[in-house]
Amino acid sequence: MTLNSDAVVWRRQPAASSDTPRPLLLLMHGLGSHENDLVGLLPHLPQYFEAASLRAPKVDMGGYAWFSRGPSPGTPDPQDIEQATDAVLSWLNAEVPQNTPIIPVGFSQGGAMVTHLLRTAPEKFRAGVVLSGFRSSEPHPGDEALAQRQLPVFFGRGDADPIVTLDRFLDAEHWLETHTQLDLHIYPGLPHAVSGEELTDLSDFLLNVAPDS
Repeated sequence: MTLNSDAVVWRRQPAASSDTPRPLLLLMHGLGSHENDLVGLLPHLPQYFEAASLRAPKVDMGGYAWFSRGPSPGTPDPQDIEQATDAVLSWLNAEVPQNTPIIPVGFSQGGAMVTHLLRTAPEKFRAGVVLSGFRSSEPHPGDEALAQRQLPVFFGRGDADPIVTLDRFLDAEHWLETHTQLDLHIYPGLPHAVSGEELTDLSDFLLNVAPDS
């Protein structure tokens, strides 16, 4: 499984004054969507970040998916999510300088990809952002290393989500509480979506974890 490098949507910024590259937001869309979806969030987030929005490798629901669906939207196919995670890490190793501060940002299925990237290669990331997402409940050999590293993670969701069930949200939240520095935000009345209030909270989070150099 590989990613289509030609499908990546980039937002480049002028070089920072230091030798360290500008921080990069790695955007990963949800089921049935595409690489242009989360680009719409960028005008509402700190402008000094660069961004790369990826296209998931599988075709599904008229768009693309990171992994096959299990019994419910919040249960990834274990083999698929491993392969998709390896594909993203291979792309990062080939396309992004090693010293870049990287923050993966994912919505729904993309949020599950964020949790899996963090537990697979915690040393590669500055923080993580999960929007209306979940995780694979299968044990992972990288979980202990992630817990020791205590990366900051923003988790935002609505309390009226009709897609991801509450038990899958609570499973992800509990796991993040024990493996990361969790910044949890639950928005009353919000369905399976991202709100303006959530983007304001996310901007504050990003400013704190990767300030402008």
